[in-house]
Amino acid sequence: MNLSTLPQKTREYNEFVMESGRWDHFTPRDGDIVICTPAKCGTTWTQMICALLIFQKTSLEKPLTEYSPWLDALLAPIDKVIAKLDAQSHRRFIKTHTPLDGLPYFEQVNYICVGRDPRDAFISLKNHTENMRLEALELAQANATHDWRAPPPSPEDPCEWFQHWITGSCVSAPEHAAHADVLHYVRSFWTYRHSPNILMVHFSDLKADLEGEMKRIAEFLGISVEPSLWPELVHAASFEHMKANADRYAPQVTDGVWKDTGRFFNRGTSGQWCDILGEE
Repeated sequence: MNLSTLPQKTREYNEFVMESGRWDHFTPRDGDIVICTPAKCGTTWTQMICALLIFQKTSLEKPLTEYSPWLDALLAPIDKVIAKLDAQSHRRFIKTHTPLDGLPYFEQVNYICVGRDPRDAFISLKNHTENMRLEALELAQANATHDWRAPPPSPEDPCEWFQHWITGSCVSAPEHAAHADVLHYVRSFWTYRHSPNILMVHFSDLKADLEGEMKRIAEFLGISVEPSLWPELVHAASFEHMKANADRYAPQVTDGVWKDTGRFFNRGTSGQWCDILGEE
């Protein structure tokens, strides 16, 4: 690609649990994988898929989050996160919730962007937020370098909460609204979808054909898998298996973020918004 057509970092995203500027401390390696998703759009699922493809075994020796850190999260000092990444000898796969216009772009790095119906993402995020301990905010505030502000209280009515969330008024300041905008997030990558190092994935496609999507991701990453191994890897990536082993696969399990680790994997379905938000 010509330099003029490469993705450019044009924004900073500072929120109550993340700072995109932490990526300024990151030094890439050839073949690094950055898993890029809005919150509750298949992040942990895609991290698990990458772990299975890289290690090609179904049992991880450490929690998934130890292999694949959330770099822009304020839940740990950035120097400790970078030190852990620098110490890794395997192919690295890193989580981010920052849109492409807030990330440094490297042609030698693979970017996987995962999207989801915003209405389903909201329902999952609602459960996610209600399951988070207040201590998580204390950790975030301690590690923040920007003018940190706690999120405003969420409305009790889920329909009102959804309207606040989808318009960005649920975040701590108007300039941060794009981080809450699932459509903006995916659009930031979609513009560059023809780039050889950017892959677009959708939550619904993972649900409909997990094996097919895992093979597509493997091809994108240049990873070969023995045919006989696929059934085991696909089973290990299933929602049911991950929910049953939430103590190993949920993010930040070592930080005491969750009231109930098992609740992190809620339902993992599409269309669940209909039961709560209604057709209107």
